[in-house]
This record gives sequence, C-alpha cells and structure tokens, in this order.
Amino acid sequence: MNPVVAIVGATGVGKSQLALRLAQALGGEIVSADSRQVYRHMDIGTAKPTASEQALVRHHLIDIVSPDEDFSLAQYQKLAYKAISGIQRRDKLALLVGGSGLYFWSVVEGWGIPPVPPDPKLRHGLEKRAAEVGGERLYQELVKVDPVAAQRIDPRNVRRTIRALEVLAKAEVPFSRLQSKKAPFFDTIIIGLTTDRAELYRRIDLRVDRMIEQGLIDEVKRLIEMGYHLSLPSMSGIGYKQVGLFLEGELTLDDAIQQIKFETHRLARHQYNWFRLKDSRIKWFDSHSKLEPAITRLVKAGT
Repeated sequence: MNPVVAIVGATGVGKSQLALRLAQALGGEIVSADSRQVYRHMDIGTAKPTASEQALVRHHLIDIVSPDEDFSLAQYQKLAYKAISGIQRRDKLALLVGGSGLYFWSVVEGWGIPPVPPDPKLRHGLEKRAAEVGGERLYQELVKVDPVAAQRIDPRNVRRTIRALEVLAKAEVPFSRLQSKKAPFFDTIIIGLTTDRAELYRRIDLRVDRMIEQGLIDEVKRLIEMGYHLSLPSMSGIGYKQVGLFLEGELTLDDAIQQIKFETHRLARHQYNWFRLKDSRIKWFDSHSKLEPAITRLVKAGT
C-alpha cells in the first residue's frame, strides 16, 4: 500500500494549504490531526477547512462530535486508522495533517492507549480542583508524579492533565508507563514545515485578525446561545475562551485579541517540543521556499 504522507509543524505555518495542493495534485484525501477541528459548529476559531476546500478534497475527522461530547485519544486513533485504511483501499493517497502532537504520534507510532476506563466521580473531583486552584497547579502535580507524561501534554490542556492523573490513580502506575507502541499497518513519510519565529508570529497575528474579521465573536456568541458553556473543554480552546471572557465583560476586545495572539505564539513554541527540528524522521522544509516540486518528488519516490 502507499505510505501515508504526514504534514506537521507549528500552527499558522501553512500545513493545510500545502496538504490541499498536494491532495489535488496527487489524488489524495486529508485526515485531520487537529484536536479542535473534531467539534461541530467551531469553524472560524479552529481554522477549519472551508466548505469550498472540503468540496475540492475529501477531509476526514472534521465535524464528528458536538462541543459538549467527550472525545478521547483512543477514539481519535481508532477513527484515524479506519479513515486511512479506507483511503488506501480506494487506492488514494492518505495525507495526515495537523499540529496536535498527541493525536499525530498516537497514529504514526501506534500507541497502545491505556486500557483504563474513565471514572466520572474521580474526574469530576479533579475538574472541581482545577476550577478552584487552576489547571497549572494540577499540571505541576503531574510533573512531580509522571514527568514523562507531563512533557507530552500542553500545560494549558487541563483535560489531558486530568486524564493522566486519572489513569495514575486508577492503574497505580504512571500514565507514560502504560503506553506501549506497535507499528501501524502503513509506512509514513513525514514532512515538516517551519519558518523563523518572527515570521511565524507575524503569520499567526494576521490569522487571528482575519478570524475576528470573519466573525469569530459571532461564532462564540452563537455557541453560547446553543447551550455550550464556556466551562466545556471544547470551549477552553484558544480564541473561544478569550472571546467568551470578552462577551462576559471580563476583557476588552483589544485585550482578548492580544491574549489570543500571545497564547497562539505559546502554542507554536510548544508544538516544536512535539515536532523537533532534530528529529531524523521528519524531512523539514522552509515554508518560504517553493515546496511542491521538492515534496512531490519526495512523495513519488516513497510511493
């Protein structure tokens, strides 16, 4: 079977547009590795492919759960494997695209997800503590008991932090020690996009401004009117949280926009912990260069 072509890198570096062009040129379908694009009704703030882009190329694992539904890493991995298998059976090229390192590596490295079912009572207690003392305090507790797992989790991702502590409490062994790996049923060509930090921040800031112009405030307002509270994990994502605080009168619009930009810069820095420039598995390309000819040759040579 054709290997899977993966495109990784920091947010705003140009992964989605490159994937779209490659999929059109090489007869491919795109499998999203984005932990926010799985949610319905959350389009602008997640930089979801537009309807016209999805009409050009088939996309998978977008708009699959409602914002108030639980969605686990194990569910994502299972659905990603199913999507990739279907694409390959149709003799198409599967492109795995996104910046969510946890989702991406769980598929590419074949992680065995810990067989520990959720404990609603324990989870509720941890969620209550996070609300009282802050997610950062909970994350620091995880650092002390399981630094390997903590390194893999964004400190702001309270849901992942809670899951790691939940597994530790139930299984009585660290979350990281329960994660085995088994090579998946496909080979992978991993393409990384990068650029210098100043240019990346410039792109991020322009994208945030564009989201505001496209109607992010109305999108968040509509979600709240639909009954999706700001306390939901889905609504804690960058952009949604800050706009929500603006709508509640706790931030000015200018402050909300600045916080979105700052938090997205921080997310981009964290993504380089998942996708390291020294990782020999990743073929890195500068996003300033003419990408398609070189990458197309690389893909054709690998397939």
